[in-house]
Amino acid sequence: MFRTFRALRNYNFRLFWFAQAISLTGTWMQSIGQSWLVLQLTNSPVAVGTVIALQTLPVLFLALFGGVFADRVPKRDFLVFTQSAAALQALTMAILTGSGRIALWHVYVLALVLGLTNAFDNPTRQAFVVEMVGREDLPTAVALNSSLFNAARIIGPAVGGLTIAFLGISGAFYANAASFVPVVVALLLMRTHLLFAPHHHQSGNVFSEVGEGLSYARRTAAVFIVVIIMGVVGTFGYNFQVTLPLIADFVLHTNAVGFGGLTSFMGIGSLIGGLALAYISRASYPMLLVGSAMFALLLFLVALSASFPLTATLLVLLGLASIAYTATANTLLQLNSPEHLRGRVMSIYFLLMQGSTPIGGFLTGVAANRIGVSPTIQVEALLCALGVLTGVWYYRSRRQEFQTSPVTAPP
Repeated sequence: MFRTFRALRNYNFRLFWFAQAISLTGTWMQSIGQSWLVLQLTNSPVAVGTVIALQTLPVLFLALFGGVFADRVPKRDFLVFTQSAAALQALTMAILTGSGRIALWHVYVLALVLGLTNAFDNPTRQAFVVEMVGREDLPTAVALNSSLFNAARIIGPAVGGLTIAFLGISGAFYANAASFVPVVVALLLMRTHLLFAPHHHQSGNVFSEVGEGLSYARRTAAVFIVVIIMGVVGTFGYNFQVTLPLIADFVLHTNAVGFGGLTSFMGIGSLIGGLALAYISRASYPMLLVGSAMFALLLFLVALSASFPLTATLLVLLGLASIAYTATANTLLQLNSPEHLRGRVMSIYFLLMQGSTPIGGFLTGVAANRIGVSPTIQVEALLCALGVLTGVWYYRSRRQEFQTSPVTAPP
């Protein structure tokens, strides 16, 4: 237990982690409330997809600039601002919905506002972890954050559904707005003298600083291998908002309850994987390659399955492989990033994980409409495997450079 949760021995991270447990649950509550609201307003799947696109497109265009801000400003202070902005967005949704004045264009605008906030908040939040725990506890902290996210993914929708049933959709939005309060309070209560080497970057040309981060990622083998794999797997493998509903409806022919179950099964696997990684407290390139290879294989097997029990089992394993890959990638990037570039490097991670969603989701929808759901996911799994093989080739060809990289933390 101590090995698994040892990052919580750091006072600042302990405050932040428990506050995030509340906030992430609220985030999932708002997510299902938003989708349900749009369906009530329009009864249009296209409108639901448009909201998701508006919420993710800012990441595609602005995440790299968010990384520049993360390197320029004190991260704790900046997170107080972004978390407060997200709380105001949720509160506005709640007031408009509760008063009966909400219209579809309000949802569109507010989804765009949240996307803009996330584009700057997430790179800063990712880069701030090492300042709270130091390099030694970083692998454990990243794994615990991943576990927290997936625990919220299991609990949040269920709590959100009950809240909507008893208090209405606005109740879910009010709950999410309130859930940001513990995070802001935790940030304000942090002891700045306990932060590990906080850095305040001098301002300069924004575009040249974006270029500096991209140049570092390109010429540094320990970072570029993650970019190679994530660029492919992030685009073609991480489209579960699109693929899981398609599998539930067109392959397994189940209902909304079955779809929710599939999401939960994957969340359970991810939670188990996150806790296991926290216990191991290590990150290595072989782990990255094995985790991403298993992800591609399991995704292919999911595409072949037409049985609900088998698909559910495979999704548990897929969730485990997913966290083994993404949490390891996150840790490796942070360990191999100089302090003054960490925000920009983590913005690349966020861009590849979330910014590629509109592209991958659109391609998945078009392909599934033309060749079918199962063949589409099979092709995507093969493309993921191709990305992993490219990463293996790159790792073997630059092995000497990897041997000098700080890829592990002491057990």
